[in-house]
Amino acid sequence: MKKALLLVSVLFISVVSTACINKFAVQELNNKAKGYIEQGDYENAIERLKSSVDLDASVFETHYNLAVAYTQAEDYENAIASFSKAIELNPDFADAYYSLAVAEEDFSVDLAKGVLTLDENGKPVKVDEETLMKQDKITLSPQVQAKINELLTDAVKNYNLYLEKGSDIQDGDEVKEKIDRLNEEKANNSKTSDVAG
Repeated sequence: MKKALLLVSVLFISVVSTACINKFAVQELNNKAKGYIEQGDYENAIERLKSSVDLDASVFETHYNLAVAYTQAEDYENAIASFSKAIELNPDFADAYYSLAVAEEDFSVDLAKGVLTLDENGKPVKVDEETLMKQDKITLSPQVQAKINELLTDAVKNYNLYLEKGSDIQDGDEVKEKIDRLNEEKANNSKTSDVAG
């Protein structure tokens, strides 16, 4: 049920950029997390990567890997925060922008399908299957429609940054088509919220 293909060029490369005393512990936690991700055990992967961040928060790869694990676990809010931190640490890594855009796009899709909604504080809440099955038609609140527009805007921005920063982009035409599609979805969502509001 994945909405977009996550660029799973998971960076379980050697964590060589750190001069931290905990370098080997960070590497070991990243390696264990890689194994958990390969097994589909995102909860344990996330816990290992969070421990790795606690040891050394300056390692770009750990934040990126944590964001990938959160995205796979469909915890988009934490995925977006972790991708943003990875980008802050390494703003020239084009794939991080692509992966961030995928997380934003997936989040918007789950909101639009009613799989997720927002609570009174704007936090995502999973809608239980029984409630979802009972709904004939999904009615999105203005708050959810606004969040979808925000996510689509951010996804377009990040796909464009991916194209701008990537030196050997081979999927440029495909990404441009995604951008066009997302802009169209955003326009349609705005029309719907104008009619409803």
